[in-house]
Amino acid sequence: MYKPSELTVSEAALRPAPLVDGTPALWTVRVADHRADAARLAPHLLDQDERTHADAFRRAADRDLYVTSHVALRLLLAAYLDRSPATLPLTRLACPGCGKPHGRPAVAGTPLHFSLSHTGDLALVAVATAPVGADVETVPNPDTVATVARSLHPRETAELSTLPPHEAPTAFTRAWTRKEAYLKGLGIGLARDPSLDYLGSGPTAAPLAGWTVTDVHTPTGYGAAVALATH
Repeated sequence: MYKPSELTVSEAALRPAPLVDGTPALWTVRVADHRADAARLAPHLLDQDERTHADAFRRAADRDLYVTSHVALRLLLAAYLDRSPATLPLTRLACPGCGKPHGRPAVAGTPLHFSLSHTGDLALVAVATAPVGADVETVPNPDTVATVARSLHPRETAELSTLPPHEAPTAFTRAWTRKEAYLKGLGIGLARDPSLDYLGSGPTAAPLAGWTVTDVHTPTGYGAAVALATH
């Protein structure tokens, strides 16, 4: 299990350790700790598309989550690339399923790979030298698990059905975040049927050809995983 570093949303220069092949760098951001600084920096760092997206949120909590995570992302990527965060040309690669530009996110013209996920009060960023996907989710209630578990791989659904109700939410979150991380790493997301790939719901992710999928340490009430391409 990976333990991410905590990212501070600040104008002070970040100095992240150099990336190591085969290992993603992981960072978390708690919105409650950084929303004020992020709101102050957002007009200067976010591009027009990001500002428009942020303004479209009706709930302040959703807007704060989006703004804080995207400001943090730009600060981190800028530190790795030694560039101004406001000038980073964020883009989307072609989707491997349809070819349209809604695949993995990227910084145009650079070899850096990254993935951003956020939920509740927490954002997770993964940065790597190879295609990477990250996902963080709040642990759902048992009723939600009973409904959504049917969309998982049949073996995962069967595993969850044998667990006591109080254990199923955590196991489901392991399976779901592993699957989302892998699909985000592919760049296709949930356009690929989540029942096709078996990642497992136990303590360790099942092997997957061409990828390493690993759980990520999170605060209580959350679950997360990261998937890194190995080919």
